[in-house]
Amino acid sequence: MAPLKTVRAAGGVLWRPAANGPEICLIHRPKYDDWSLPKGKLDPGEHPLTAAVREVCEETAVQAVPQVRLPAIRYETRDAAKLVEYWSMRPRPDLPPARFTPNSEVDDLRWLPVPEARKLLSYPHDGTVVDAFAGLDQVTTVLAVVRHGHAGRREDWPGADSARPLDEAGGAEARELAELAAHIGPQRLISASPRRCQQTLTPLAATVDLPIEVDASFDEPRSGETPAARHAVAAERIRTLAAAGEPAVVCSQGKIIPDALCQVAGHGTPRDFHSPKGTGWLLAFAGERLIGYDRLLPSDSRVVQASSRS
Repeated sequence: MAPLKTVRAAGGVLWRPAANGPEICLIHRPKYDDWSLPKGKLDPGEHPLTAAVREVCEETAVQAVPQVRLPAIRYETRDAAKLVEYWSMRPRPDLPPARFTPNSEVDDLRWLPVPEARKLLSYPHDGTVVDAFAGLDQVTTVLAVVRHGHAGRREDWPGADSARPLDEAGGAEARELAELAAHIGPQRLISASPRRCQQTLTPLAATVDLPIEVDASFDEPRSGETPAARHAVAAERIRTLAAAGEPAVVCSQGKIIPDALCQVAGHGTPRDFHSPKGTGWLLAFAGERLIGYDRLLPSDSRVVQASSRS
């Protein structure tokens, strides 16, 4: 028997703070008469993070900020294997409250405390995702930290290295990163000094209509500076940005990001935060404490580890 085709989908545990703890959003689909988490299939060529934000908005009318990657679920239908990737999400605070309108796809929506939502869910695999969400500390802000796109070879550039621009591939990477980073609703864009770092944020700056702030805290070590000192400066700057509670996007360099993020996480090795050019990280914080991180890979075809159900 031929293996089943894998259909990719994405969605979210959409939550909001309430007096007695977080409430999460469940939707009712009249076609299946079920209560489930909002989700849907990826469009051709669509990134799963983009699909998750889009599907949550389409089914709930809420434009949400993705926060922490939750367990993916894999299961089989009659004619396909389905892989659904989830993120915890919160309504964007800078936008007016959404107004849900019942329709043929989703005819009801409820915000419920986690225990009540868990009981109402129609499928055990959705409960697995909600349980993972319930185990998280409350996220206070999200940052994206990205590495600049490709900029040719240092030895082929005749001028100062700080002036080396993105090449054609790097420009494409910057545009792809802009789509992903825009999902967090950034309020600040912060770049290391090199031209290629600032150019990597230029498409995002145009999308969200924000200036790019140049901050040498994210530059690679200069003459007389030790790498360890520079890593500590960058890590402390990331913690400060997180504590401020404003979503921000930072563009830095390959000799800074892995070590700085390792310090922010407080565990692992820099190798765990290896960051190829044109990629980055989605970081979720509770105050200054990093509680979740996930790679931002513009061309995301990774093999996702998923829970399964029969």
